[in-house]
Amino acid sequence: MTHVQLTLWAGFAVGVIFGIAAQRSRFCFTGGLREWWGEGNPRRAGALFVALATALLGTQLLALYAVVDLEPSLYLTSTFSWLLIPVGGVLFGIGMMLARSCGSRALVLLAGGNLRSLLVLLCLGVSAGIALTGPLATWRLNIADLTAVTLPHASLAQWTGADAVGFDAARLALTLIIALVLLGLGIFRLRLFRYPADIIAAVIVGLTIVAGWWVTGHLGADDFEPVPLESLTFVAPISDALQYLMLASGMRAGFALTVIAGILLGAGITALAAREFRWQGFESPTQMRRAIIGGFLMGVGGALAMGCTVGQGLTGLSTLSISSILAVTGILSGARLGLRWA
Repeated sequence: MTHVQLTLWAGFAVGVIFGIAAQRSRFCFTGGLREWWGEGNPRRAGALFVALATALLGTQLLALYAVVDLEPSLYLTSTFSWLLIPVGGVLFGIGMMLARSCGSRALVLLAGGNLRSLLVLLCLGVSAGIALTGPLATWRLNIADLTAVTLPHASLAQWTGADAVGFDAARLALTLIIALVLLGLGIFRLRLFRYPADIIAAVIVGLTIVAGWWVTGHLGADDFEPVPLESLTFVAPISDALQYLMLASGMRAGFALTVIAGILLGAGITALAAREFRWQGFESPTQMRRAIIGGFLMGVGGALAMGCTVGQGLTGLSTLSISSILAVTGILSGARLGLRWA
């Protein structure tokens, strides 16, 4: 088995694990924020903090011990658009509230028989393609060039006086502080300690982010044919998955596509085993309209922001990326706005 094939199978396994954990725990950024902000129930929001703490700690340890070099990651670029990243995040945040799911959650719901999520995923994938490689691509690239800013450092750790104490020491100290704060907020402030199973599921979700970096950055490492360094994200990959379904004979499957396939299988089997699988459709034209608009906003917004709630919110933030912090700030702001209209 070649290193590329090994990467694909490992990506599939990571997706299966993510799908099982997300199905059993109902892990969801959209639902967590909606229940926390709108209903005063912080349970699922607490899981988001725990998952992020796990992803951050695991990813930084991989980098610290030189298991994976995170520098080639698209998140650790010091040049990015100061306009498109936050605006894209806002659009994505509004869209996920209107659609009542983000890309990852829509995949899990679809595996459980939710046909509303199928429409959301189709709209997300098509609109992401329009913005990434379609009619809006030139417009996006031109604006990105006009609004590009270059920072001295791409990672938050590099802003901590690393020259004085050593980069590795500064990164480890910052990672531990942030991880402990996140765990404290999630487990105690948001009272997730009452639900041990949710804590375990959130840790598993966080570990899938770490596993993604390890699979592509370690198993996929090769001097002649390196696998692109990435972990879990769901905007461009969903668009690529739609293209692959139509053009498989002219395309090569990558890590992200096998992750999506694994999520569908893992979540689907889990839903069937728990007798939670049921076909569901739209209850009104208004609900369908919100799903369509939400899906398109997520696709375009995710393309502009270079990621989604998982892509930027877990994978990106696990690298301590400055641009990911900006994107997630936009997503949270958009989610606040979208909550008023959804």
